[in-house]
Amino acid sequence: MDQTGPTARDAVRELQSRINQDIIGQERVVERIVIALLANGNVLLEGLPGLAKTRAIKSLSKNLESDFSRIQFTPDLLPSDVTGGEILRQDGSFEFRKGPIFGNLILADEINRAPPKVQSALLEAMEERHVTVAGKRYDLPPLFMVLATQNPIEQEGTYPLPEAQMDRFLMHVRIDYPSDADEVKVMRLVRSESVAAPAGAVPAPAMIPQQAIFDARAQIDRVTTKPVVETYMVALIAATRRPAEFGEHLKNWIAVGASPRGTLALDRCARTYAWLQERDYVTPEDVQAVAHDCLRHRLSLSYEAGADGMTPDAVLDEVVKQVAVAA
Repeated sequence: MDQTGPTARDAVRELQSRINQDIIGQERVVERIVIALLANGNVLLEGLPGLAKTRAIKSLSKNLESDFSRIQFTPDLLPSDVTGGEILRQDGSFEFRKGPIFGNLILADEINRAPPKVQSALLEAMEERHVTVAGKRYDLPPLFMVLATQNPIEQEGTYPLPEAQMDRFLMHVRIDYPSDADEVKVMRLVRSESVAAPAGAVPAPAMIPQQAIFDARAQIDRVTTKPVVETYMVALIAATRRPAEFGEHLKNWIAVGASPRGTLALDRCARTYAWLQERDYVTPEDVQAVAHDCLRHRLSLSYEAGADGMTPDAVLDEVVKQVAVAA
């Protein structure tokens, strides 16, 4: 790596460490958020209420030099509440007023509580990194990331996200309950935060500069992937599209496989994961480490899978088991 390598990596490690101090017992979730940030993608966090989804995103914005915007998705939200719109000025001309989507880090809170029309307002921004209003294009900042949260779709008052929008998320990360020991630490952390800081307390550390993220991305672009690993990634995707070739169970469980975005997500996230492990090449283990988060939202399971009690994660376990790494 070049001379900027240690500096960029140290900055990213420091960012990850600070978030872990705020979000106890969710190291894997924090790592996935950092991977999505470095891979220049969007992330969907799913979990029951109270599992620190919003807190994790706020911690990221608190420690990274950025403009933070929060959009609270509700049934009465309008698309213009997301993108902004034109207003009529006193002189008869129109002026575009930017909406909250024009920040660096966008918290789309409880995204599945708004109807599909509003959810679709994010599509162009997430994929193209610009919005079009009244026929005019407005570019988003170079550092742009949508971090959406959703409660499980079985919860009352939620709307399933359209498949097209789900596919725009680089990763779909699920958050589980912390361990009992970690929950004790959470309780103590929240209790300590409620105590007013004494006068002359140590000031907050400086924010991680955006340039550190751009430097890290430039280095990740130079992480190499051998043909055998590329073939392995494509084989994993192929197993979701042609499951009959990989076993009777997969044939019965998978209705629709992953799109080409799934392949690209595997590649980007595996290279980022390898970089975080201080390597400049990708291994099959790197691919396996990120496969579930990159693909769980890109599969459509069959009725038989539901009858068998199979989840996307369980199906992906079988995919990884059945697809061999070429020698």
